[in-house]
Amino acid sequence: MFHGKRIVVVMPAFNAARTLEQTWREIPHDLVDEVLVTDDASQDETVEVARRLGVRTFVHGRNRGYGGNQKTCYTEALRLGADVVVMLHPDYQYTPSLIAAMVGMIVDGPFDVVLGSRILGGRARAGGMPLWKYVANRFLTAAQNALQGAKLSEYHTGYRAFSRSVLETIPLLENSDDFVFDNQMLAQILFWNFEIGEVSCPAAYFAEASSINFRRSVTYGVGCLRTAGQFFLQRRGWGSAAIFAADGRRLPALTGEREVEARAGIEPA
Repeated sequence: MFHGKRIVVVMPAFNAARTLEQTWREIPHDLVDEVLVTDDASQDETVEVARRLGVRTFVHGRNRGYGGNQKTCYTEALRLGADVVVMLHPDYQYTPSLIAAMVGMIVDGPFDVVLGSRILGGRARAGGMPLWKYVANRFLTAAQNALQGAKLSEYHTGYRAFSRSVLETIPLLENSDDFVFDNQMLAQILFWNFEIGEVSCPAAYFAEASSINFRRSVTYGVGCLRTAGQFFLQRRGWGSAAIFAADGRRLPALTGEREVEARAGIEPA
């Protein structure tokens, strides 16, 4: 517990066997009440490593994609009674040492969401971010800020903390199951006027750290711009995107049952 709030760390995993344990060991377990791994049909020993560590693990029977994996993460975290959920990649690209700071900014206020930004502090390139990714990050972020009326330092970090109210309010199930999920989620958070804070986060790029190739990065970039454009139109009453619909599909109510997971082919490991 942190000031009486239940903290859950979720790790959406895919072929993370080589880095999962190192990431897990650096999580501040005296602060965190539960760590949850969702395995997206990995082809390595990710599940075996998680079981050996005693981590609560859910396994997709088929690969559902990065966004689909997060949908399971947040559904299960809310079922565990989380007040704050921290999404931490198990590839050790982001340092777990910032969890306390990120959680504190939500529990103590004034933020509903906190992002671990690789751009704040100017150390992204020193950490090994490829030049083309850095340039793309800056271009996309500038365009997204302009279209969405925000001033975030970056939209593309995979290190994020959310209050329970955020996860219960925005229609996450309307989002893509692919990588653009992260940006759709941020657009929804801005659309529903939640407060977003940022902390400077050093990031490490190495062989075991997950990354998408250039072709998928282009698809992702187009999706980010499309999402920002939808936000721009919706705010002016000119759009009807499902991800901003007031009656859009939200995470399932906490009934104590597992119908949603059974339909999705998810099994506890």
